[in-house]
Amino acid sequence: MASSRDFDHADCFDNSGPVHMMAKNGAGSPRTVVDWGKEEHRRCVAACLVKGVYIIENDSTRRRVHTNALAPPWWENFGFNLLDVIRDDSDHDDQFIIGAIYEHVPPLGEPAHPLSPHYVVAFRGTMISHPKALIDLYLDAKIMVNTLKESKRSRLANTAVKKLVATIDKGMGGACGHGTAGSCIVWLAGHSLGASLALDVGRAMMVEQGYNLPTFLFNPPQVSPTPAIDVLLPIKKAQKAKRDIYAVSYFVKAGLGKVLNPHKERMENLFKRLSPWAPELYMHERDVICKGYIDYFEQRQQVQERFRAVATSAMTLSYRDMFFSMFGMEKEQPHLLPSARLWKSTSKDEDAHALQQWWKPMGEQSLSVRR
Repeated sequence: MASSRDFDHADCFDNSGPVHMMAKNGAGSPRTVVDWGKEEHRRCVAACLVKGVYIIENDSTRRRVHTNALAPPWWENFGFNLLDVIRDDSDHDDQFIIGAIYEHVPPLGEPAHPLSPHYVVAFRGTMISHPKALIDLYLDAKIMVNTLKESKRSRLANTAVKKLVATIDKGMGGACGHGTAGSCIVWLAGHSLGASLALDVGRAMMVEQGYNLPTFLFNPPQVSPTPAIDVLLPIKKAQKAKRDIYAVSYFVKAGLGKVLNPHKERMENLFKRLSPWAPELYMHERDVICKGYIDYFEQRQQVQERFRAVATSAMTLSYRDMFFSMFGMEKEQPHLLPSARLWKSTSKDEDAHALQQWWKPMGEQSLSVRR
């Protein structure tokens, strides 16, 4: 069992933070240098801000207050202030923190970099060691049955972001940017369960309001039976089996789409509204929790290359959604995305689902990217 010293060491920025971004100033003390023009730095900052949410809750649980608090360096070192926290009060006897809203404050006298955010809304994932871990695990179960969107935590996350964006628009004349990710001053970020929340919020903001919020999703869960094939079969046979299964599945869905044409048209319109948004998906190939996303995008690409017309017709459809549509209930699977940037790690010495792998420098990771 982990001791309090182990927790403190892991939560300490100087011990666990992105060492490669720390430089020495004239006085010899460390400072964190951020080049917002580098994807690697934007990824590291987003991951560290998510880590900050975990540690805010750890500070609260472990009664680390004032100078003993370990969370502030995880945002202050990158020039952020903690603007607000998002609390889950599902347990009426207590509230615990699920997210944080950070405000970026450039160094005095320096203009903001055009690629830096003004605000970042970050969501933590499941905290297994937390006294109230059952609440997180209950929401993990909702992800498995695709009902997280209907949860109170999802409503809290959406409300917080909508309120922030509305405040920005009111004060800055709509400066949050419609349709173009580079013009938006609000970022979303999350890990694991928190990545599912950020995904839900990002989709809603794009579909409902046309806001294209840059979104960083670290190890988002995706329930799929196909990762089991990798366990049961050798690599080459597994790849062939998945390729054949996905191809057949796309043909079946394309045929069902002709029968359920109103549902198909609705999903095509949804894809069209979502198409400008391309979240950053960060995943490890050995992470069975999110491997379904890797298969979803890679196999979809292969089907497109082999059977373009079928892939175009079927990619917006899922069996679950079509089943519900037959009973007049319109739903959509959260993993159905028109596009994304898929960052896949193949590092052998990493905890495949760990957040800390994502603030390591590119040179220490085996990362590949594909739009």
